[in-house]
Amino acid sequence: MARTGRPRSFDRDAALHTAMLVFWERGYATTSTTDLSAAMGINPPSLYAAFKNKEQLFREAIELYERTEAESSRRAMDEAATVREAIAALLHGSVDRFTAADRPRGCMIVHAASSCTTDHESVRDFALRCRARTKSTLKTRLDAAVAGGELAEDTDTDRIAAFYTTFLNGLSLQARDGAERAQLHELVDMAMSVWSPRTGPLVAA
Repeated sequence: MARTGRPRSFDRDAALHTAMLVFWERGYATTSTTDLSAAMGINPPSLYAAFKNKEQLFREAIELYERTEAESSRRAMDEAATVREAIAALLHGSVDRFTAADRPRGCMIVHAASSCTTDHESVRDFALRCRARTKSTLKTRLDAAVAGGELAEDTDTDRIAAFYTTFLNGLSLQARDGAERAQLHELVDMAMSVWSPRTGPLVAA
């Protein structure tokens, strides 16, 4: 006699991780629910039951990306001895992530924010808010360096944070375009070389 009862459940965490990779590779607008359900190995009704809709699934995928993929760069910043070393660690670490062989290239959040159209304003705004946190993190680290006497009191921390955030976003786009890892690391070194003497040396004396 055939066994009856509830259908076999799926691993929600594994399914979410798969969805993250799909969104990361294709962006939000060009990824269909059919694409997602096929990659996750579940049917559309199960997807909706677990994640409500495509946008909610995307938001959870972004949150997973921030908790996992992006966390290593933030940790490297926290462990750096100086603020300049912290920013260099963020940029170099990001290059390694953006060009990893077992992951889609570039930053998922940068790609998501730039690929959304006016038809997906709520998704685009959500991605932009997530992307803005990078600048906030940089500015907080720079402000702490000012407060601790590492940087001059009149250092324009907002401008520096904006500069390196913009550069980081550019690294992501270059990585998606196929730029080599070594080339991107060289660009990071160049970006760090413009650090003004007034804001301190590259490494502690």
